[in-house]
Amino acid sequence: MSTINSQNKVSIIIPVYNEEKTIPKTLESLLNNDYNDLEIIIVDGMSNDRTKEVIEEYISRYPTKIKLLENKKKYTPSGLNIGIQNASGKYIMIASGHANYSENYISACVNAIESNLCDVAGGIMETLPRDNTDRAIAISEVLKHPFGIGGAKYRTGTEGNEYVDTVAYGIYKKEIFDKVGLFDERLIRNQDIEFNLRLKRAGYRVMLIPQAKAYYYARDTFKKLWQNNYSNGFWVTHSAKYVKRAYRLRHLIPLLFVTYLFTLLIFLLIPSIPNILRLIYSTPFFFYIALCVLSSAQIGIKYNNDKIFMNALIAFLVLHISYGIGSISGLIDKD
Repeated sequence: MSTINSQNKVSIIIPVYNEEKTIPKTLESLLNNDYNDLEIIIVDGMSNDRTKEVIEEYISRYPTKIKLLENKKKYTPSGLNIGIQNASGKYIMIASGHANYSENYISACVNAIESNLCDVAGGIMETLPRDNTDRAIAISEVLKHPFGIGGAKYRTGTEGNEYVDTVAYGIYKKEIFDKVGLFDERLIRNQDIEFNLRLKRAGYRVMLIPQAKAYYYARDTFKKLWQNNYSNGFWVTHSAKYVKRAYRLRHLIPLLFVTYLFTLLIFLLIPSIPNILRLIYSTPFFFYIALCVLSSAQIGIKYNNDKIFMNALIAFLVLHISYGIGSISGLIDKD
């Protein structure tokens, strides 16, 4: 049973674009939460599928719970800001139109804030395959493996409540946005990284609540995985052209790795370099491949499936290299 004050409304902001297939499950999971004092503000980025029609069907059934706004700028940060500016709740939840949420997600997070444990709370994000193919399963496993995504606790999990740098689908005190500002609309992607760094510098506490769970459906092709992570990598470094200290040093590891691969290729193509030096310089590459194989083997053994092992191996390479190349492109791009 929730111990939340019934007057503490939560405004759930969902920026969407072409989410006709996933938004119904998202809305059902939020409407079925055990927290009743909420409003759902969906901000549509000019979708050209049936997203708006699907949402309007839900509005006809829940006219006091759901409202639909338009985001003519299309991009996520402007959609978030439109939602926040139109929110009436004491708390703001940043949600996704392609994720589902456990029944206790909102109440567990608000309880932590109301208990003065933190200023922002969010749950564990469980990454699920979008379909039942070996490739989709492998990609979803890679996206929650420490070798794939580093030490992001909201992806890898934790035993108990824990203070962290960021959470995926956070619930914030609305007053935070008055004090540190809204999302930077110049940052087409990764605006959450910059915003969370502002939060930490302002002294706000972010807590991961493992009892609350969000279920995110991963991209199911290598092409989509490449495109998404290339864009993430691009905006990590490109955002530095707009704001200072827009990322942490750990976000540059894929960039450094891809730079090393380029220099290794050049090193190996110069015939005058002694073989022993080539071998020494190649050592990090062999170490990376070994970790890649071992991590993929863990996933393959979990499912007792050789095809999942091979797909995981490819997914790790795609994930790291696309992010690194994107980060290099972000530094070079002058726009």
